[in-house]
Amino acid sequence: MRLPWGILSALMLLPLSAHETRAQNNVNILCSVQAEWCQALAAAFEKGSGIRVAVSMKGSGESLAQLRAEKDNPKTDLWFGGTGDPHLIAAEEGLSEPFDSPVLKDLHPWAVEQWRSAGQRAVGIYAGALGFGFNKEWMAKKRVEAPKCWSDLLKADFKGEIQMANPNSSGTAYTMIATIVQLNGEDAAFKYMRDLHPNINAYTKTGTGPIKAVARGETGVSISFVHDAVAEAEAGFPVAYVTPCEGTGYEIGSMSIVKGGRNGANARKLYEWALTPEAQRLGFDVARQRQMPSNTKAPLPPDAPDLSKIKLIAYDFVKYGAAAERKRLLDLWNKEIGSLAR
Repeated sequence: MRLPWGILSALMLLPLSAHETRAQNNVNILCSVQAEWCQALAAAFEKGSGIRVAVSMKGSGESLAQLRAEKDNPKTDLWFGGTGDPHLIAAEEGLSEPFDSPVLKDLHPWAVEQWRSAGQRAVGIYAGALGFGFNKEWMAKKRVEAPKCWSDLLKADFKGEIQMANPNSSGTAYTMIATIVQLNGEDAAFKYMRDLHPNINAYTKTGTGPIKAVARGETGVSISFVHDAVAEAEAGFPVAYVTPCEGTGYEIGSMSIVKGGRNGANARKLYEWALTPEAQRLGFDVARQRQMPSNTKAPLPPDAPDLSKIKLIAYDFVKYGAAAERKRLLDLWNKEIGSLAR
């Protein structure tokens, strides 16, 4: 893969002593974004720094579970991407370590606020809003109007035609639960999700699974982050998106350094570089992702959803990013929704 000179020149500035090169020339990352982005990130950093990057791709829920399981003997050095709530939980549980980067001064306020909320243990690297992806050809064939509001998803037109992820493994789906709870209150939110269940044909393992199914025409509608719908449309699939009329939640995709990782120095080098405009361009230059980057000097990708034009709720990241609250809501979802017959 040929990398832009700006990216390579920035990487060449990374300090790496001869001793470090010999003794500690690796970094292991958990990556919770799309595979193309993970691979581009690893290839660019490895090429510019000489540090070998081992990538394990997992959803944010699975990544948190792995960090918990490996707490006493971490095999990971850095966790890149995925919704911010699990990163806040990792910080709360002491699974990540604080880091004060000089690049913070160049970041959007929401990215810095994530860092503060996490006790300096997680930082925002991108942001994206939750909404619906839909297949335009499916809508035309079925003569169905695309959903515009959360309430529209309950219509009989969409029985068995919606996909969303399983919140136990997907941060996207947990964001949906927390959003509906904040919009409607807990009792009404879980009634809504029970009523929605007959229209769901699958609860997928990953948050991107539903929009990919929409792109292939395997389902009509997905509950997804809308930048993923843009990426599928730009790949040539008949996909469009809407954000709900009642308002919607959003993610602050985050990055954390794993406490006790074997290659902490290299993790900090990768962390620093990942916050630069050159590195943040990889998401849209190579992997066609359309989130809003956290560095103010990184341009908003073409056709990326502009969060300033979307009706966002005042999402309470601290409350819904707390381990106890997440566990409580997931337990309730498993009892009331996940146990329902398919």
